[in-house]
Amino acid sequence: MDRVERPLSPHVTIYRWQITNSLSILHRLAGLAMSVGIAFFIWWLVALASGDAAYAGAERIFANPWFKVPLFGWILVFFYHLANGLRHLLWDAGFGFDRAKIRIGGWAVVLVAVVATVVYSWLAFS
Repeated sequence: MDRVERPLSPHVTIYRWQITNSLSILHRLAGLAMSVGIAFFIWWLVALASGDAAYAGAERIFANPWFKVPLFGWILVFFYHLANGLRHLLWDAGFGFDRAKIRIGGWAVVLVAVVATVVYSWLAFS
């Protein structure tokens, strides 16, 4: 039996870029980023429950203008993770498996995440 020399698993040079593989990686990274955001949210909740002095200390950090940058990022990854999760639920129900619909759905996830982030941030920060 002749042995064919080929890689044991698919290699990145075989595949060409598609929006679905990028969105899959971003979905995992968004989940990790939200975990960091949850830690800050828990800190804020504990400070809120611990009294005025603890809350004032946490508020000094959270009200600082530099904190708005990571907050904006956490809002973006939240809406991205939400929109992509809804897309996966539609896939689980059997909708949107046509190639064109997969591409359109991927770009729709990105668009929904950006628009929702901008609208929410505008409402929250203004």
